Amino acid sequence: MAFGGVLVEANITSALDACKDAGTFEHKKFFKSCGLHDKSADDIKKAFAIIDQDKSGFIEEDELKLFLQNFKSDARVLNDAETKAFLGAGDTDGDGKIGADEFVVLVKKNNGGK
Repeated sequence: MAFGGVLVEANITSALDACKDAGTFEHKKFFKSCGLHDKSADDIKKAFAIIDQDKSGFIEEDELKLFLQNFKSDARVLNDAETKAFLGAGDTDGDGKIGADEFVVLVKKNNGGK
Protein backbone atom coordinates (compact mmCIF):
# COMPACT_ATOMS: atom_id res chain seq x y z
CA MET A 1 0.00 0.00 0.00
CA ALA A 2 1.24 3.46 -0.85
CA PHE A 3 0.82 4.75 2.70
CA GLY A 4 2.35 1.64 4.28
CA GLY A 5 5.44 3.39 5.56
CA VAL A 6 3.45 6.29 6.97
CA LEU A 7 0.07 5.02 8.19
CA VAL A 8 -1.26 1.85 9.83
CA GLU A 9 -3.52 -0.24 7.58
CA ALA A 10 -6.12 -0.80 10.32
CA ASN A 11 -6.42 2.96 10.90
CA ILE A 12 -6.91 3.56 7.18
CA THR A 13 -9.63 0.90 7.04
CA SER A 14 -11.39 2.41 10.05
CA ALA A 15 -11.20 5.93 8.59
CA LEU A 16 -12.60 4.76 5.24
CA ASP A 17 -15.41 2.80 6.91
CA ALA A 18 -16.46 5.93 8.80
CA CYS A 19 -17.06 7.85 5.55
CA LYS A 20 -18.17 5.12 3.16
CA ASP A 21 -21.59 6.70 2.60
CA ALA A 22 -21.97 9.72 0.31
CA GLY A 23 -22.02 12.99 2.23
CA THR A 24 -20.25 11.61 5.31
CA PHE A 25 -16.64 12.64 4.56
CA GLU A 26 -15.21 15.21 6.98
CA HIS A 27 -11.52 15.87 6.52
CA LYS A 28 -10.91 16.63 10.22
CA LYS A 29 -12.32 13.29 11.32
CA PHE A 30 -10.59 11.45 8.50
CA PHE A 31 -7.12 12.87 9.27
CA LYS A 32 -7.55 12.04 12.95
CA SER A 33 -8.96 8.56 12.35
CA CYS A 34 -6.32 7.46 9.84
CA GLY A 35 -3.55 8.90 12.06
CA LEU A 36 -2.19 11.42 9.57
CA HIS A 37 -2.69 14.35 11.94
CA ASP A 38 -0.13 12.86 14.34
CA LYS A 39 2.57 12.60 11.69
CA SER A 40 5.50 14.92 11.03
CA ALA A 41 5.36 17.55 8.32
CA ASP A 42 7.71 15.36 6.26
CA ASP A 43 5.36 12.37 6.50
CA ILE A 44 2.38 14.57 5.62
CA LYS A 45 4.28 15.80 2.56
CA LYS A 46 4.89 12.15 1.59
CA ALA A 47 1.14 11.63 1.73
CA PHE A 48 0.67 14.81 -0.31
CA ALA A 49 2.99 13.45 -3.00
CA ILE A 50 0.82 10.34 -3.31
CA ILE A 51 -2.41 12.34 -3.51
CA ASP A 52 -0.89 14.74 -6.07
CA GLN A 53 -1.40 12.19 -8.83
CA ASP A 54 -0.31 14.42 -11.73
CA LYS A 55 2.80 15.55 -9.78
CA SER A 56 1.97 19.23 -10.43
CA GLY A 57 2.91 20.24 -6.89
CA PHE A 58 -0.74 20.89 -6.09
CA ILE A 59 -3.84 18.87 -5.28
CA GLU A 60 -6.53 20.11 -7.66
CA GLU A 61 -10.28 19.58 -7.38
CA ASP A 62 -10.29 16.52 -9.63
CA GLU A 63 -7.63 14.90 -7.44
CA LEU A 64 -9.62 15.73 -4.30
CA LYS A 65 -12.64 13.89 -5.71
CA LEU A 66 -10.45 10.76 -5.80
CA PHE A 67 -8.89 11.47 -2.38
CA LEU A 68 -10.22 8.34 -0.64
CA GLN A 69 -9.11 6.10 -3.50
CA ASN A 70 -5.51 6.99 -2.70
CA PHE A 71 -5.99 5.08 0.54
CA LYS A 72 -7.89 2.13 -0.97
CA SER A 73 -8.58 1.63 -4.66
CA ASP A 74 -12.21 0.62 -4.23
CA ALA A 75 -13.10 3.54 -1.93
CA ARG A 76 -15.79 5.90 -3.12
CA VAL A 77 -15.36 9.18 -4.97
CA LEU A 78 -16.12 12.33 -2.95
CA ASN A 79 -19.26 14.14 -4.04
CA ASP A 80 -19.20 17.77 -5.23
CA ALA A 81 -20.19 19.23 -1.85
CA GLU A 82 -17.53 17.22 0.00
CA THR A 83 -14.90 18.14 -2.57
CA LYS A 84 -15.70 21.85 -2.45
CA ALA A 85 -15.71 21.89 1.37
CA PHE A 86 -12.37 20.06 1.44
CA LEU A 87 -10.86 22.43 -1.13
CA GLY A 88 -12.22 25.47 0.71
CA ALA A 89 -10.67 24.32 3.98
CA GLY A 90 -7.25 23.70 2.46
CA ASP A 91 -6.90 26.43 -0.18
CA THR A 92 -5.71 29.31 1.99
CA ASP A 93 -4.33 31.47 -0.83
CA GLY A 94 -7.44 31.26 -3.02
CA ASP A 95 -5.75 29.79 -6.11
CA GLY A 96 -8.25 26.92 -6.40
CA LYS A 97 -5.83 24.18 -5.40
CA ILE A 98 -3.95 22.93 -2.33
CA GLY A 99 -0.16 23.16 -2.21
CA ALA A 100 2.08 20.96 -0.07
CA ASP A 101 2.47 23.56 2.68
CA GLU A 102 -1.28 24.25 2.67
CA PHE A 103 -1.90 20.51 3.03
CA VAL A 104 0.43 20.27 6.03
CA VAL A 105 -1.37 23.19 7.69
CA LEU A 106 -4.77 21.65 6.88
CA VAL A 107 -3.82 18.33 8.46
CA LYS A 108 -2.04 19.83 11.48
CA LYS A 109 -4.59 22.52 12.32
CA ASN A 110 -7.12 19.78 12.88
CA ASN A 111 -5.05 18.14 15.63
CA GLY A 112 -7.69 18.70 18.26
CA GLY A 113 -10.57 18.30 15.80
CA LYS A 114 -13.65 16.15 16.17
